[in-house]
Amino acid sequence: MRGTGIALVTPFKKDLSIDFDALARIIDHVINGGVEYVVALGTTGESPTLSKDEKKKVYSFISEHVKGRVPCVAGIGGNDTHEVVDTIKAFDFSKFDAVLSVSPYYNKPNQEGIFQHYMELAKVSPKPIIIYNVPGRTGSLVAASTTLRLANASDKFIATKEASGSAEQFMDILKDKPSKFSVISGDDNLTLPYLAMGMSGVISVIGNAFPKDFSEMVRLGLKGDFEAARKLHFKLYEAMKTIFADGSPGGIKVILNELGLCENIVRLPLAAVNAGVENKLRQLAKSLL
Repeated sequence: MRGTGIALVTPFKKDLSIDFDALARIIDHVINGGVEYVVALGTTGESPTLSKDEKKKVYSFISEHVKGRVPCVAGIGGNDTHEVVDTIKAFDFSKFDAVLSVSPYYNKPNQEGIFQHYMELAKVSPKPIIIYNVPGRTGSLVAASTTLRLANASDKFIATKEASGSAEQFMDILKDKPSKFSVISGDDNLTLPYLAMGMSGVISVIGNAFPKDFSEMVRLGLKGDFEAARKLHFKLYEAMKTIFADGSPGGIKVILNELGLCENIVRLPLAAVNAGVENKLRQLAKSLL
């Protein structure tokens, strides 16, 4: 998982059903834009508001439409360990290359609970696992020491997606991680400085809209050409910030709508971004075309 992965949105029609035609357009858009892999039903895919049947259809559609052009990662997580284990056991991994699994949310487990949760997933997953640390959403932090413990406990863990926003956290992991374990940025606007410290890439939201520039920025950063990478970073910087100004994925869906890729619709309890943010996003999208 090196380079740019895209946390794909789940587009909806005006009747709130899944818009698979729009999903196909977005998949083609990001692959043609040069990204290295895609993630089905990460946070940006609004998985909490999809039924089990809808999730199956989205996983299947993404893997079928990608047609092996890039690797596919399946977002499979939850706050009931046994349910996540059962989901992994029943999942068709024939066209998926890895699992992205968010740390259990709401329960606020201690570090031993987080460790044991992931070890249970490692026992049953036929594919490598990317740990996903996003304390702003889960309510608990996967400590650097726990990530390192997992990385050393099983070869099944190949990476962590770090969205803690803490430079100290990711540097603690980078300093002591096993050589084959990768650290992936979960924050678009911090990706470039993170690459300078040794991160392997990013799982991106803004890349849904601007895959060519963003993935090229990451590749330049990975090569150490930070002068060229900075130009693309600052070109996209305001958009990277503003898509999160009033909730995600509401922000990125405004830009995707301006680009003609999907409707600007999210499912409750999410709501559309406010008018001020929407106007700014549409102006940014036009300026970046």
